[in-house]
Amino acid sequence: MDLSLNVGSHDLRRTLPKVTTHHPSRPRVGHIQFLNCLPLYWGLARTGSLLDLELAKDTPERLGERLVAGELDMGPVSLMDFFGHSDELVPLADIAVGCDGPVMSCVIVSQVPLDRLDGARVALGSTSRTSVRLARLLLSEAYGVTPDYYTCPPDLGLMMREADAGVLIGDAALRASLHDAPRLGLEVHDLGEMWHAWTGLPFVFAVWCVRRGYLADHPETVREVHRAFLSSRDLSLTEVAKVAEQAARWEDFDAEVLERYFTTLDFRLGERQLAGMAEFGRRVGRDGAPDVELLPAPEPR
Repeated sequence: MDLSLNVGSHDLRRTLPKVTTHHPSRPRVGHIQFLNCLPLYWGLARTGSLLDLELAKDTPERLGERLVAGELDMGPVSLMDFFGHSDELVPLADIAVGCDGPVMSCVIVSQVPLDRLDGARVALGSTSRTSVRLARLLLSEAYGVTPDYYTCPPDLGLMMREADAGVLIGDAALRASLHDAPRLGLEVHDLGEMWHAWTGLPFVFAVWCVRRGYLADHPETVREVHRAFLSSRDLSLTEVAKVAEQAARWEDFDAEVLERYFTTLDFRLGERQLAGMAEFGRRVGRDGAPDVELLPAPEPR
C-alpha cells in the first residue's frame, strides 16, 4: 500500500521546507600531553565542562605553534613562545604551569658536576623551548660553563651513552629522576629549584592564552572556558589524593609520588609569578616581558 500523502500531483514530503539548525562550534583548546597538566583537566569531567570543549593533545612546542597558526583558539603556550607572540595572544589570569622551588619534571641529569660541563656534550631531549632556554641560561650564568649542545630523543640511556649530561622535561624527566638516574648513579638537578636558588622567584613554564581575534569574537565563551579551568584546578587540588590514585593506575609512578608532584607544581599566575616571568624575560633579552596584561579571572559561579 502506498502510504505517501499527495496533494494533487505533488508529493507533500517534497513541499515541506528543510529545517536546518545552527550549532556553534566548540572552542578548540590545547592540552599538554604530560602529567603536569592533569590537575587542570581532571576536574573538567567532574564538572561536566569537558563536553563543551574540543581538546587537542600535543607537546608544548606544537601547541604554541598551532595556537599562533589559528588551528586552536585557547590553550597552554610555552613561555618563550608567548614572549615571541605576545602581540597575538592574551594570557589568562591565575592559570599556568610553574613552580616556586622544585618542579620535579624539568631536570638536568648529569654524569659529572655541572661546573665541569664547559665544552662537554649536553643532550637536549626536551620538547619545550622554555625549559631548554632555562637550562642553557642557568649553566651559562649560574655555573659559568658553555657546553656543546645537541638535540636528541628524550631517552636517558641514549643520552648518557653520547653525552655527559642531558635536559629532560615532563614524564620522561620524572621517570629519569625518580627511577633511572638513582639506579645509574647519576646526578639530578631540578631546574625549578636551581632558578629559585639563583633568583628567589617562581618560574613559569607555560601560560594559558587565547588568540586576540577569538577573544574579540567570543568574549563570553572565553570567560566560560577560563572559569571552567579554574574550577577544574581547584576541584582537582581539593581531591588531589583521588587524582593521584586514578592516575597511578595507568602510569609508572605510585599514587604517593604523583600526589607529591601535583602539589609541588604551581598552577597560579599572580604577582609573584609575573615577577618571575619578567626576570626570565630580562635575562634572555626579551623586552616588554614585565608588562604582561592578563585577562582577568571571572567570578566563580
